[in-house]
Amino acid sequence: MRRDGARLTAAAVLAIATATTTAAAAGDRVETRSGTVEGTSKPNGVREFLGIPFAQPPVGDLRWRAPRPVEPWEGVRPAKAFGPGPTQNVVFAMITGAPPRFSEDCLYLNVWTPAKAPGEKLPVMAWIHGGGFLIGSTATPAYDGARLAEKGVVVVSIAYRLGALGFLAHPELSKEADGRSGNYGLRDQIAGLEWVRDNVEAFGGDPGNVTAFGESAGAISISMLAASPRARGLFHRVIAQSGASFAPFRLAEEGGQTVRPLKVAEDDGVKYLAGLGAADLAAARALPAVDFLKDRRWWWPVADGDVIVGDQRGLYESGAFNDTPILIGSNSDEGALFVRPGPDSSPLAFEKAVRDGYGDGAEAVLAAYPHATEDEAFRSSKDLFRDSIFAWHVWTWARLQAGKGSGKAFVYYFDRHAAGSDGAPHAADVPYVFRHMNLMGGFFGKPTDADLAASETICDYWVRFARTGDPNRPGLPPWPAFSDADPACLRFDAAPTPSAGPVPNLDKLQALEAYFDWRRERIATGGG
Repeated sequence: MRRDGARLTAAAVLAIATATTTAAAAGDRVETRSGTVEGTSKPNGVREFLGIPFAQPPVGDLRWRAPRPVEPWEGVRPAKAFGPGPTQNVVFAMITGAPPRFSEDCLYLNVWTPAKAPGEKLPVMAWIHGGGFLIGSTATPAYDGARLAEKGVVVVSIAYRLGALGFLAHPELSKEADGRSGNYGLRDQIAGLEWVRDNVEAFGGDPGNVTAFGESAGAISISMLAASPRARGLFHRVIAQSGASFAPFRLAEEGGQTVRPLKVAEDDGVKYLAGLGAADLAAARALPAVDFLKDRRWWWPVADGDVIVGDQRGLYESGAFNDTPILIGSNSDEGALFVRPGPDSSPLAFEKAVRDGYGDGAEAVLAAYPHATEDEAFRSSKDLFRDSIFAWHVWTWARLQAGKGSGKAFVYYFDRHAAGSDGAPHAADVPYVFRHMNLMGGFFGKPTDADLAASETICDYWVRFARTGDPNRPGLPPWPAFSDADPACLRFDAAPTPSAGPVPNLDKLQALEAYFDWRRERIATGGG
């Protein structure tokens, strides 16, 4: 009897263990439209699903083509490791801590969900990373969504093609695609958002309440999608950190302008492939992906008439945009990451650069940015970069949304000073949003208790906005909506709590406004 009882006890233990393992596996499995994925349950109660393909690998003949639907799979696909990042220079990955694993086969996304079952209808936050359209990876530790998801949202991070592989325009490419080329990276983002629409409910998310959020190039991308017919209905709120795109088109080397018309981009593409020794498109598609890293030029989305259908400001002024509430802002010392002290930021160099880039609009710009001394010129070099690439666009977007849209605009100014900085450098806000203050060590300095408290406040604002379209709730300092009558922003600085006030650096933004108006007028009259 004792032996039989021992055997029975062992069998019971084995049965319980097997049932527990099976239940855990079932809980970590989700049925998507393409097949079943198995993720991992984290100690904080969040389930993590990494490296889910949302499109076919854009390799071989699919290089420089719009993303194709992913091929369904049989059985259970492990989703426990990030997919490879887009082909890029490895140095940035080393700086940010992302694994240096890159490939053209890069169209994967990741999901973090606190939901225990489908149908919980949690708000969804879909992240598009930055990196100047040249670098970046969803595997960057600062973008891990597990701690943000603890706040009751489903977090999705979406990869996209970068550099020449993501944004090359060329007449042959346009010919094979109904006269359009150059925005493969943006099409990837749209495909990722379509995947969210079609699959996020299975992870407990609400496909009818999706916030597209991103930083730098990710924020710029989202501003473009906010006026793109191809992205209509794919998101219902926008959070854009340090980025937007409202300048006139770039025809040559104009200051502060980045988006090229298709014809200009195609001409650039012809010269670029010729420089690589590619006689035609077939030869270019046969080149190894690393060959496209030899030239360190900047790549940017293109006004292709398909994804970007016109001048962004004109689209908003005519009401041709995807009207949602927006939460947008910039950092106080954005330029610190891009402008270094030295000969290029001397008074003479600063004045020459402004006159070369800003033409007849240079005088007003020079008057707004003091540059008589070395210190002034360095400071103004950083500030002009901040304002022409980030802050003016944010201010313009807020005014257009407030004046032309039904969704409210909420504007912030991030000014928590990092170690050794005059202010908050570019990307300093990201660890605060994702609640990864442990990653501030080194470049940003060790976080303080005040940093940790600020991170919780910022994250609460972001999550509240994702849930309702308004960041305000009881217990948080009031955040007024932006309007022309009251152009207020919420300032995150060294104070214990954020406070509302006027938009900073307004004189500089107004000088740039006059400059961009002049450029638009020249383009409209054929002056370029």
